[in-house]
Amino acid sequence: MNLTELRAAIAAGQDINKAIELLKGKRTLPKVDDFKKQYDVKQHEVFDTAKRKDKTLADGTLEMVNRLGFSFQELITERAVSFLFGLPPKLVCDPQGEGQKKVLAAINRIFKDNKIPSFNAEIALEMFKSTEVAECWFPVKKDVEHEDYGFKTPFKLRVMAFNPWDGNELYPLFDETGDMIAFSRAYVLVDEAGKNINYFETYTDAEKIVWKEGDAVAGAGGWVQVSRETNVIGKIPIVYGRQKEVEWANVESIIKRLEYLLSNFADTDDYHGSPTIFVQGELKNMAKKGESGKLIEGKNGATAEYLSWSHAPEAIKLEIETLLRFMFSLTQTPDISFEAVKGLGEISGVALKMLFLDAHLKVKKKQRVFDAYLERRVNIVKAFVGMMATSLKADVSAIDIETEIQPFIIDDEAGLVSRLVTANGGKPLISKKTATALSGLVDNVEEEMKQMQAESQQERSFDVTETAF
Repeated sequence: MNLTELRAAIAAGQDINKAIELLKGKRTLPKVDDFKKQYDVKQHEVFDTAKRKDKTLADGTLEMVNRLGFSFQELITERAVSFLFGLPPKLVCDPQGEGQKKVLAAINRIFKDNKIPSFNAEIALEMFKSTEVAECWFPVKKDVEHEDYGFKTPFKLRVMAFNPWDGNELYPLFDETGDMIAFSRAYVLVDEAGKNINYFETYTDAEKIVWKEGDAVAGAGGWVQVSRETNVIGKIPIVYGRQKEVEWANVESIIKRLEYLLSNFADTDDYHGSPTIFVQGELKNMAKKGESGKLIEGKNGATAEYLSWSHAPEAIKLEIETLLRFMFSLTQTPDISFEAVKGLGEISGVALKMLFLDAHLKVKKKQRVFDAYLERRVNIVKAFVGMMATSLKADVSAIDIETEIQPFIIDDEAGLVSRLVTANGGKPLISKKTATALSGLVDNVEEEMKQMQAESQQERSFDVTETAF
């Protein structure tokens, strides 16, 4: 389907049901219900009494088995998010002229107002949990103008996330060349009477249309149009991203096996944890609980001995350790638990980079999706800046802004500086002003430099006075 055919399908007077069917396309929606069961440790199979049954003893009583669930899916996902967006991406730009500087400043302020560093983590988390996510940028008109973006405008630019985890069905529609020609979202809202109402909204480069199912007045079925708005920027204000599988897909079977093994291991520990006495012959009486100098009396020929677990199940231990190692390795998730790193001691920045190498390679893999995702976001925000400040349209078109993802790492800055100073013959590498700015301890570098200069002059005056005496 091309753009002309799509516009004809959703034009006024067309069959809305047919238009929605075309907009949905033939895509298969992600199996979010299955993902939720895997992600939520309380819904794991190990807690299902139909799949892991309690034991029926010889006397007919029911013995509860151990059920140990582990939220490895959450750990793998959260750690992937942290390495990808633990440090905020940098906007790389060399603005030419005052106009481009204003555009860059406006974009930075818009990102700050919308808390984009935290929003990035939210977007990545939703994609990793449910394989796809989208964000929608839209202007909100205020009663009075403001100059927060460096120019007068009555609009504030806002963003919201669309994700399947919250019940949204996402329908991106692409043409033969792979360009998005429409984006639709199906969702449910509850009306004042407590009834669920199905909504379907579509974004194209020309407009935004919202439909809802059923006519509340006439009581008729089908879809009716709720609203139709012009798209003020001339491009779809949606950023859409997806990946093939959830983050833990290739180790889901390993996690199930670990929960099964460890639950059974706990049952075995319960059985062998307290001593068991085996008696041969007839027993006359047993010692009482807590009795000092305990004795067991038996008739002639009776013997008693403790049953002991002669050897631990080494094969099971080996399997558990192997599965854990493969789980972290296959998902490129570093094991940075306290137990894993407590013996490392103080290590250099180079060693830290090697420790996190696999996680950084995973970030490189994620960049295949997120480089294009973040670039489209910047282009959409640029278009809105051009809409709000028409005098900057030429600068919006000319400015070149790239987004650079920075994988999370614990910097060994002291070691780096020491190596560079040594390489520089022991001389300082940067000015005091730059060092003050990089320290992160002051808000106003210029004022801090003036204060440092004043204190230095005061110290020198004291030195002169003391010398005079």
